[in-house]
Amino acid sequence: MDQRLDYRTIAPEGMKAMHGLESYLHGKAGVERRLIHLLKLRASQINGCAYCVDMHTKEAHNDGLSEQWIALVCVWPEARVFDARERALLAWTEAVTLIGESLAPDDVYEEMRRHFSDKEVVDLTLAIATINAWNRLAVAFRAPHPLDDVG
Repeated sequence: MDQRLDYRTIAPEGMKAMHGLESYLHGKAGVERRLIHLLKLRASQINGCAYCVDMHTKEAHNDGLSEQWIALVCVWPEARVFDARERALLAWTEAVTLIGESLAPDDVYEEMRRHFSDKEVVDLTLAIATINAWNRLAVAFRAPHPLDDVG
């Protein structure tokens, strides 16, 4: 697949703003890295973003998350490796990623509220919105997958 354009070099100020969100999420938000990996990987799977699935799989692995945990994200409703908090976040990630279809149902939101503070719900939703934006940029402009150059 050929890259359509290099959005990173064409709009550096936009990329700076996106990286600002990432800095907040990985620093001041105080959200567990495990949860960030979980939502980024699941949203990227839903959005069909090979670039981001590859990146977030590697990051999760490098942060010590098990191969089993990583592999089962795509089938989380049937997998027993995820605790109640992770399941609530996965359901919320899917609802927010597919918001045009789901309209973020009350039951999914209420389950998030059972496991997370209001601040955590907002920060996790910001993280979901951010990865969805990255996915849309990468897929729309055909960001080259890191393995595309392997021959």
